[in-house]
Amino acid sequence: MTGHISSPNGTISVMSAIALKVAFDRWIVPGFEKSQGARLDIVWEPTTVLMRQIEEGRRADVVVVIDEAMDRLVEQGVVRADTRMSIARAVLGIGIKAGGRKPDLSNSEAFKAALTNADGVAYSRGGASGIYFAGLIERLGITGAIKPVVIPAGFTAEKVASGEAELAVQQTSELMSVPGIEIAGLFPQEYQVSTDFSVAIFSDALDPEGAGRFVEALVSPQADRAYRNGGLVSRLAPAASS
Repeated sequence: MTGHISSPNGTISVMSAIALKVAFDRWIVPGFEKSQGARLDIVWEPTTVLMRQIEEGRRADVVVVIDEAMDRLVEQGVVRADTRMSIARAVLGIGIKAGGRKPDLSNSEAFKAALTNADGVAYSRGGASGIYFAGLIERLGITGAIKPVVIPAGFTAEKVASGEAELAVQQTSELMSVPGIEIAGLFPQEYQVSTDFSVAIFSDALDPEGAGRFVEALVSPQADRAYRNGGLVSRLAPAASS
């Protein structure tokens, strides 16, 4: 998989981590396309998948990935360092079917009991949250007591929506991407990890001007509200929130 994403003329191409999908799809993208008269073509994947694609030579105009991955892209000159901006932070939560019984997640023992008593726990093998979760349950010594429903990548809550799992583990913004799912709660503080996301423009972007306009949209007051409403923590400066 090499080369620039094939998009119609006048379309800004984006490669983005799926944690941003709710905020993008519901608010940021519609607002940008309406105000700018432009179109966005977005590829949604976990950061690990996007980085593999980039290593294979795939390119777009804009990329949104976790900070550690963006560090590598800057060091390698794949993106323009002067365009890098911090935008949002994601936290881990548990998703259930809307209206279903919410498990007790208030402390470490309750959290472990919720996982081991659940009729299926869905997590992703390819996403950062799933990789962390697999390591966490191993450290807690409960791997064998959990009924795992493991997917390669994508939205784990789809397995809850389909009835294949009772609980879904993922970043809350990703859980919110699936219709009919609600957030049962966050991981207890001692097990919680956050993931920071940044945006930058590819050094060989085909539409650097359009890419610049989209980056500006991602650090606007409207984007700040979208991140908060989309299950994320905004990392924008206070001035952007006014």
